[in-house]
Amino acid sequence: MIDLDPQMAAALQTFFEESRELLQDMENALLFMENAGADSERINAVFRAAHTIKGSAGLFGLEEVVRFTHRLENLLDQIRSGVTDLTPVRITLLLSCGDHIAGYLDRIATDSSLDQVFLAEDLRLLGDLAAQSGSSQLAPAIAPALALTTLAPTVPPSPEPEFSNSPGLVQTGNWHISLRFGLDTFRDGMDPLSFVRYLEQIGEIIGIITLTDSLPALPQMDAESCYLGFEICFKSSADKAKIADVFDFVKESSTIHILPAHSQITAYLQLIQQLPEADKHLGEILVAVGSLTPEELKRALSLQDSASQSGQHQPLGEILVAQKMVQEPVVQGALEKQQRQREHQVVERQMLRVRAADLDQLVNLVGELVIASAANSLYAAQNNAEERIESAAQVARLVEDIRDGALHLRMIDVAEVFQRFPRVVRDIARTLGKDIRLEISGEGTELDKSMAEKITDPLMHLVRNAMDHGIESAERRHALGKPAQGCISLHACHDASGILIEVRDDGGGLNREKILGKAIEKGLATPEQQLSDQEIYALIFAPGFSTADQVSDISGRGVGMDVVRQNIEAIRGSIEIHSTPGAGSTMRIRLPLTLSIIDGFLVKLATDTFVIPAESVEECLEYPEQQGTVGYMVLRDQALPLLHLTRVFRFDAQPEKRRNVIVVRHGQDRVGMVVGAILGNQQTVIKPLGKLFDQVPGISAATILGNGDVAPILDIPALIHQHTSAKHIH
Repeated sequence: MIDLDPQMAAALQTFFEESRELLQDMENALLFMENAGADSERINAVFRAAHTIKGSAGLFGLEEVVRFTHRLENLLDQIRSGVTDLTPVRITLLLSCGDHIAGYLDRIATDSSLDQVFLAEDLRLLGDLAAQSGSSQLAPAIAPALALTTLAPTVPPSPEPEFSNSPGLVQTGNWHISLRFGLDTFRDGMDPLSFVRYLEQIGEIIGIITLTDSLPALPQMDAESCYLGFEICFKSSADKAKIADVFDFVKESSTIHILPAHSQITAYLQLIQQLPEADKHLGEILVAVGSLTPEELKRALSLQDSASQSGQHQPLGEILVAQKMVQEPVVQGALEKQQRQREHQVVERQMLRVRAADLDQLVNLVGELVIASAANSLYAAQNNAEERIESAAQVARLVEDIRDGALHLRMIDVAEVFQRFPRVVRDIARTLGKDIRLEISGEGTELDKSMAEKITDPLMHLVRNAMDHGIESAERRHALGKPAQGCISLHACHDASGILIEVRDDGGGLNREKILGKAIEKGLATPEQQLSDQEIYALIFAPGFSTADQVSDISGRGVGMDVVRQNIEAIRGSIEIHSTPGAGSTMRIRLPLTLSIIDGFLVKLATDTFVIPAESVEECLEYPEQQGTVGYMVLRDQALPLLHLTRVFRFDAQPEKRRNVIVVRHGQDRVGMVVGAILGNQQTVIKPLGKLFDQVPGISAATILGNGDVAPILDIPALIHQHTSAKHIH
């Protein structure tokens, strides 16, 4: 990585983060236009993103990024100006270029060298960009720029402008040119004044205003940076294209607007909205767009001062309209621009970037605070001091609010997880030769950031499998009477006290008989077993299991689905499969809201305390002692399987005098867990078990109680799965 001081190193890290966000925005815009058609607003957004990355990369001396992005800008500029169409081939090229820029950033961030494969891809993409841009048209563009620089000293400087008394710079027969030169204009070897002087080769400069709004304070000024801007009233018989050609060599880094004399008010309104300067007063905006001269602004301000001194405050806009200096719609447009700038600045000041590690530390401290609060409540209850009990309860409520607030800081929209899938579906569909669209819903659903990072790979595998195995070919779908285009759906929502994510497809569904046959062949099942559909579908999660007839680059090696389930269960989640032959399949993933703190349900087993996650608990019942050792009980006319936890964990203690049944649910399965005393709810901080105990069946983690004791947290999905698959009644 570049050798920078700590402050610049932090700025470079921010550049990496913002550049990746811009690249993702570029990708989203390109994918949208591929389906919905070219959109000038999105094309401009793609161009601005590339331009921002190039400019920021130049500040850190990342010449490779600047060089590549500059070539990318050439093509984007042609698309933006309408010279070149945005075709599917060019969209594919632009997407590949975005990936390549991301590759540059990754290598720079990790201080990795550019290997031969990467450099070969670099040359290929540069060649494709030149071909799509029309490289034969790029070389002549250098000649006018060189001629411009050479001719500049021979052109006599224009005299100081004399402004007329007519409203604004725009007069009959004149053009209005608005220029904002880029910061790198000097570094690129360009002289801004040479462009202004060259205008007199094709016309006459009637009036000119030099803008110095961008000039920083003298200590912060960089002598190599250009801060100049001009508003020019230009009289010429040349057409707009010829005037624009004068600035051809700086148009990529500069902001240039050319308005003809007969421009309508809408043209001025558009120019107002595109002004880059922020926090400008109404009069300054109108002068900047050439709708008002500085002399007229002074006169209007003088009238406003006179009115104020006489005790009558009159807004500047009203004075300008009353004096017929500016038309009212233009004033209103400038006022709206000014208001939006102020609102945007307020929002920006309210945003704050926080490192993920700092948030993790905050959540850990809140977890310790939860434990301390529980101990405080316990000791208050033991002393039977009413005032201390009330105070401890108030502290517990505040701690709970702090916990919820701290956890909310870690929450992100699931849209950040889903946003990478449109590109994945597009590329894989092309690889498979299938027509597949992606539908996304529930993007506003929030989940823990650490969980979002861990669920991305399982979702990716499920989507790839659905496209390869689930969605049929267009010919097959047509024969079945289905639309030729298949559909993959990603849906997220809050479900009870957790998150539900679904991956659906409208393909052929899972082949029950084929899965069962392959399972029998691999010894995972026997022909005598009577398995339900859910149990047969669950067999695909066995290691090495695959029903693919041939191996492809996408899937078919039997590697992945077992890892998918392991990764989901590692974050205390679960996955279910629902399938309808001929109609498609749904992979349903349930996740907890957070990985750090949960609401726990405390129960006694002999002399030990265990924690059941409250999200799994449906209800509590008294154990019907009269039924003896029967392995189920009747609950509302339905049989409820019973799981005696003392037997699961092999307690040798005497039977409890009073037992209770905790009804827990995981997916579609319900089990009644037989326990001793019920101690109630308590916020529970999850602590990992460590390598020595992390393989203990039925235990997912542990927590520290208020009295300092360690209480295991039960793994409800594993216990239910173990009990239902054993087919054994205790």
